[in-house]
Amino acid sequence: MSLTVVGSMAFDALETPFGKTDKIVGGAATYISLAASYFVKPVNVVSVVGGDFDQDHIKLMHEREISTEGVQVKENEKSFFWSGRYFNDMNSRETLVTELNVLGDFDPAIPDSYQGCEFLMLGNLAPAVQRSVIERLHNRPKLIVMDTMNFWMNIALDELKETMALVDVLSINDEEARQLSGEYSLVKAAKKIMAMGPKFLIIKKGEHGALLFSEDKVFFAPALPLEEVFDPTGAGDTFAGGFVGYIASTGDTSFENMKRAVIHGSALASFCVEKFGTERLKDLSQEEVAARVQQFVDLVKFDTVLQ
Repeated sequence: MSLTVVGSMAFDALETPFGKTDKIVGGAATYISLAASYFVKPVNVVSVVGGDFDQDHIKLMHEREISTEGVQVKENEKSFFWSGRYFNDMNSRETLVTELNVLGDFDPAIPDSYQGCEFLMLGNLAPAVQRSVIERLHNRPKLIVMDTMNFWMNIALDELKETMALVDVLSINDEEARQLSGEYSLVKAAKKIMAMGPKFLIIKKGEHGALLFSEDKVFFAPALPLEEVFDPTGAGDTFAGGFVGYIASTGDTSFENMKRAVIHGSALASFCVEKFGTERLKDLSQEEVAARVQQFVDLVKFDTVLQ
């Protein structure tokens, strides 16, 4: 099953209570595609980088059967760069530097080899850019998943709603769900957001797991208790990659299969936070992934007798 991922490929500089890094590879498309590659191959990426982007990382992507044919390289420009500092609770952070660089005027081009993709994952980008990708595909994918953030709710709400009306699954965190809906209750928020277009809604709650909503159903997946959370950067994108990658591998877009996909996405995200950046996602074995998924299953599985 063919999967196309659209998003940023970037450099990050990070500081957490466990240490700090200089520039390392990051970006939504990077995390999403690496995570998805553990379930489906090939993964096709649409993005843009500068001439400074790490070619060793491009080589790694190729080794994981991630196509970069749709990645524009602007040799005389710089890649998107973000720097941030996480506080002790690891749930809150401060942005230190944001340099859009090549991402500032990103105009995605869809290679002919990507046309006909059955699954589309729109990583966090300007809503107009996300919508342009949908419009440039000759045929509508079987499933379109979209991630966004509060920044676009603040500055491009109308465009965001226009794009949301075109997708099947929206993925946001609990703070963003409350902002977008104007409701504190996440159940009420989900109903309002799904009325805007998406048939399914994922609300991520960080260390408290994730909720999956459909019109009349809800599923909750806990986060795996970890001894150490080293770096939460990219965890949400990794979750999205695992989620859509699993669905693409099965071809099943039912709510029941999405529940399984949430668990697989959560498992990949739990690996991501164990080291800085993409380090933990580079060379996982299928046995490690399967064992981590089983840990999630064991976490929620129980037997009871109804009286």
